[in-house]
Amino acid sequence: MHTACIMSEIRRIRIEVFKLTQSEFASVAGVKQSTVSRWERGGAPTLDELRCIRAAALSRGIDWRDEWFFDQREVA
Repeated sequence: MHTACIMSEIRRIRIEVFKLTQSEFASVAGVKQSTVSRWERGGAPTLDELRCIRAAALSRGIDWRDEWFFDQREVA
């Protein structure tokens, strides 16, 4: 898994899918805002964190696709 791809996708998912600030997204993902910032700068979420993001999307009624974590295309 390429870190730069994940970084781009996490930011894109946060903004285009969830439409949340970093702080709001951190709350949804069960992490601190600084963790979301780190992901967007190049740190990769753990598998458990990715699962938490997916679960949050599904609970909000978002038509989730796992490939969004890895695709560099627009998600919305």
